[in-house]
Amino acid sequence: MSAPTTTRATGRHPGSLLRTLDLDAHGLLELVRTAGELKRERAAGTEVPRLTGRNIALVFEKSSTRTRCAFEVAAHEQGAHVTYLDTAGSHMGREESVEDTAQVLGRMFDGIEFRGFAQETVEQLAEHAGVPVWNGLTDSWHPTQVLADVMTMLEHHPGPVDGISLCFLGDGHGNVGRSLLVAGALLGMDVRIAAPRALWPPDDVVATAHALAETSGARVLVTEDPELGVANADFLYTDVWVSMGEPESAWSTRVPLLTPYRVTAELVAATHNPDVAFLHCLPAVHDRTTVLGEKVHATFGLDGAEVTDAVFRSAASLVFDQAENRLHTIKAVLVAALGR
Repeated sequence: MSAPTTTRATGRHPGSLLRTLDLDAHGLLELVRTAGELKRERAAGTEVPRLTGRNIALVFEKSSTRTRCAFEVAAHEQGAHVTYLDTAGSHMGREESVEDTAQVLGRMFDGIEFRGFAQETVEQLAEHAGVPVWNGLTDSWHPTQVLADVMTMLEHHPGPVDGISLCFLGDGHGNVGRSLLVAGALLGMDVRIAAPRALWPPDDVVATAHALAETSGARVLVTEDPELGVANADFLYTDVWVSMGEPESAWSTRVPLLTPYRVTAELVAATHNPDVAFLHCLPAVHDRTTVLGEKVHATFGLDGAEVTDAVFRSAASLVFDQAENRLHTIKAVLVAALGR
């Protein structure tokens, strides 16, 4: 007698999260609300495991601190098991296609997280795995980061979400800048990108943000003028100037291009908001204590890059609240997709 064969339906699972655009305003805020509940339960010692017996694959092409730790701790605390696969521990993309890998993992795991380069890869995984797939970062989108960002802003802003003004400074073309622009437009925020024109978000992303704003009432601004961008902002946000996977030579063009958008005490003062707060998805080049920080200083004469140490360590900085909230919001994503 032959053993029964387990099959999974292909096609994207409704519990997947691949792009910021996969969420509507209600869905995004509901995940943040759930994350807040889970955070309070964890602090009180009353958290109830909702993922007991679940198995989750973590597929990493890019290295990670916060994303990996958040997914692992979130899964463990909710009773699930995880298997970590990096480029050395998986055949995907080399000896085995993404489609074949997806079908294999989908038969063994209840969900798959992917962190890597091409958005196409996470889309293919979701199309063929038959289980929820979550984007832990690609070159195009970083949806789980934005959930933590929104949660952090709501924790530190006295009004409703549509009363928040946010300015992202620096590489607006990257995954964080474009994800924030779309999320802000979705939620009705006053959302701005201040960046050199060469590093503005793609035209289709900007168009999407404006289209969303017509419904949500958001105010969307993409500008080359950093002082215009930060005026009266509640939150200033920046990211590294050269992302993982980009050549080291990119620093020689990015530093002169992005120095006007560096978050300094002077730029913070230009908000004319004494309560303005600072956000960063981390890791940050803010001093000379790292190999990269020392190299930036030796080559370009800067102590730090995208943000000064004085701002990073100031009372206005919420960066470690953001980092912690990666755990709670990712936990909410897992529970929403797989919770019993």
